[in-house]
Amino acid sequence: MSQLFRRKPISEIRSDHVDPQTDVEPGLRRSLGVWQLTSLGIGAIIGAGIFSGAGTAISGGPNHVGAGPGLVISYVLVAIACGFAALCYAEFASMIPQAGSAYTYAYATLGELVAWIIGWDLIIEYAVGNIAVAVSWSAYFVTLLEGFGIHLPAWLTTDPRTASQGIAAVQAGGEVSASMQQAAAAWTSAPQVLGFPLIFNLPAVMIVLLITWVLVIGIRESAWANSVMVVLKLAILLFFITMGAFWVRPENWTPFMPNGWNGVFVGASLIFFAYIGFDAVSTAAEEAKNPQKDMPRAMMYSLLVTSLIYIVVTLVMTGLVPWSQHATADPLAQAFTERGYNWAAGIISFGAIISMASVLLVFQMGQPRIFFSMARDGLLPQFAAKLHPRYRTPHVTTIITGLFVAFFAAFANINEVIELTNIGTLFAFVLVAVGVMVLRVREPERPRPFRTPAVWVVAPAAILSCGFLMFQLPAITWERFAIWLAVGLVFYFLYGFGHSRLRNRAVGS
Repeated sequence: MSQLFRRKPISEIRSDHVDPQTDVEPGLRRSLGVWQLTSLGIGAIIGAGIFSGAGTAISGGPNHVGAGPGLVISYVLVAIACGFAALCYAEFASMIPQAGSAYTYAYATLGELVAWIIGWDLIIEYAVGNIAVAVSWSAYFVTLLEGFGIHLPAWLTTDPRTASQGIAAVQAGGEVSASMQQAAAAWTSAPQVLGFPLIFNLPAVMIVLLITWVLVIGIRESAWANSVMVVLKLAILLFFITMGAFWVRPENWTPFMPNGWNGVFVGASLIFFAYIGFDAVSTAAEEAKNPQKDMPRAMMYSLLVTSLIYIVVTLVMTGLVPWSQHATADPLAQAFTERGYNWAAGIISFGAIISMASVLLVFQMGQPRIFFSMARDGLLPQFAAKLHPRYRTPHVTTIITGLFVAFFAAFANINEVIELTNIGTLFAFVLVAVGVMVLRVREPERPRPFRTPAVWVVAPAAILSCGFLMFQLPAITWERFAIWLAVGLVFYFLYGFGHSRLRNRAVGS
């Protein structure tokens, strides 16, 4: 048991990856400043959460009620919860400027087993989260193509579960939405393979593969591409706010909370997906020029900017169209389409494509770096710690992650993926907050370039608020999360425990 919870001292985390003769880190390149880090945060945060996930949070779905216009309050609640968690992340990021994010922090405070659990859990946030982003990107891409008169076959732009739901809705009779009719068309028009309809999301696969290629060729090129996309996405959202404000109908905000506080709380647990991203900044700590100062600033700047944008966009969106009509994969574009402004919907679809491409880039950048850190510690095979000889990027894990995301994006249902991503991220936030308090007790004198203010208030608040949001998620999400963690523990005991560098070093001494 003592070996399972052996901690890796902070002093060793950096020394393990530094050449003792030159005091130089031979790994990732430090080339990112505060603007590029903030841009990464904004790029990761503003994406499918607002361009897609907000629709079902407003209108409701098969497993949950809708928040209606009251989703604005949901965003405020989640922003507060994420603010508490961000302050905890910022303290760790300034103390441990290494790749790995919450995995590395847990290793230093809570021990190897917890570090493995959180590293495995972060796969849900980054890799599985990117599946949802890719599916949402595809929906907007198809909308944009249709604006130019280009129509892809329905069976190439949806997933099997949605298609089966569509055909069931049509066969049941009654009023069927346009999106369900399209899903039904995918089922009836798809070619058959061994008696089963061949249905998959081709655009989602193609964008993931493209982003993977960009990430392999270098961090500076990736950061530059992300910065350009962030500027474009902010311009598009400003367009939505400015143009939409002229067509807002205040009566659409009544009732403001159609399902009361229950709807607001459930909405908060669902749109938490919209805030996933500020912690992705911490995965780039080993590539930051001045991580002690710039990492905390970038996290807080990105969280503040995106919170203000989310609140205003939601007010405009629910003012354009009644709250019950937002349950689509592209609610911002549909808000204009429902009012007959197809040209504006086309502009929004273009903005969403750019926006979610930047999210894909940042998340796809974060996951391989967590694998990279785990492999350096011996918990994953050493091939995962290899760097490209020319680009100095973790190309092996980048390619593996890209193939994983592309495969499941072809067949996944977006709503189920979002719920699983949320619970995994909230769990990571809770463990980081616990870790901050543990390290304050164990190593109170250790230098902290950034100190979480009122830590004995902020950290428990992060735990309580994130824990509360976790318990608002459906029971099926908890069951899938438990299965995921159980599979992770099997992997740890079959490989990680025996190959751990920290454990083997202790045994050898």
